[in-house]
Amino acid sequence: MQSSGEVEVNHSHKLLLNVLRVGIAGYGIVGKRRRACIDRNPHMELVAVCDCLFDGNGAFPEGVRYYTDYRNLLNEKLDVLIVCLTNEVAPEVTIAGLELGLHVFCEKPPGRNVEDIVRVIQCEKKHPDCKLMYGFNHRYHESVQDALKFIQSGELGRIINMRGVYGKSKLITFNQPDWRTKREIAGGGVLLDQGIHMVDLMRLFAGEFTEVQSFISNSHWGYEVEDNAYALMRTADGIVGMLNSSATQWRHRFNLDINLAHGSIILGGILTGTKSYGAETLTVVTVDHDNDTGDPREQLTRYNRDPSWEEEINRFADYILTDQPVYGGSSLDALNTMKLVYKIYHADPVWRKTYAIANPEESKP
Repeated sequence: MQSSGEVEVNHSHKLLLNVLRVGIAGYGIVGKRRRACIDRNPHMELVAVCDCLFDGNGAFPEGVRYYTDYRNLLNEKLDVLIVCLTNEVAPEVTIAGLELGLHVFCEKPPGRNVEDIVRVIQCEKKHPDCKLMYGFNHRYHESVQDALKFIQSGELGRIINMRGVYGKSKLITFNQPDWRTKREIAGGGVLLDQGIHMVDLMRLFAGEFTEVQSFISNSHWGYEVEDNAYALMRTADGIVGMLNSSATQWRHRFNLDINLAHGSIILGGILTGTKSYGAETLTVVTVDHDNDTGDPREQLTRYNRDPSWEEEINRFADYILTDQPVYGGSSLDALNTMKLVYKIYHADPVWRKTYAIANPEESKP
């Protein structure tokens, strides 16, 4: 039976009935999506937002204040800062929030390069009471969570290899601003912007990839950032991963095939705001090696909702209110995912020389 002043949450911990005062830095598509999740969380209250596109400072009819400069936002009395800014600014604002003693949730990627996340982690270490989490929401899709549980059960044996494709038709889509094509702002192209989700998932399932070969190209769209990245990777215990992150995938595609000793897990399609990546499905393939004909039994599950954004924010609030370590989206996850992205960049000798890509293994927090 619950005692007065407490409420049960999923993890069997109990939360004191506190309300976290939240500010959002960056109020574009993603910032507004995060606001919707905050508004539905009974332990969070949006106080203020900022975005350089606002026409001056003011307040919305419901009382939420808005500013054109994040420094005005940080003058508010906040507990939590949500960072939804461009890649060159996000690390600085994350650090500013931590230095004020705020809990910070920052969207991926954590910056333009590995050095950015290293600087953030150095600041995080000075503020151990602050929670820092990064937004890799694909981890929280129901298909991904179910696949992870199935693999961890051991029913299909160990992972042998995996093939991941995440592609869209342009670097700039659906009237987005063009900062994603500018190296000085974005740091990278489709691999750092979208493909980082697939990189993160491949790490989630296989662990750390220690060997990387790659080919990086910007030959189609002609920007200073890549429109295609191809990688062949291997973990220390022999799991091989193949990855294609593309901005020339005319029919948008998300697909991750994971082959195990006794079957396969296939993640096909993913529910997104654009609804252009097809139905989100999980196919479990079970192999009978004694009667193998190349056409094994399959079981397909189709998902009709995307709870990932809300689940991610709710978990972040729970980590704060129960004082639990951040699991899934920690700064270490962000660091290791960024390192793998930059291993892929660095492994192509032409790309490495053209854009002076440093060896990510030399960057340590």
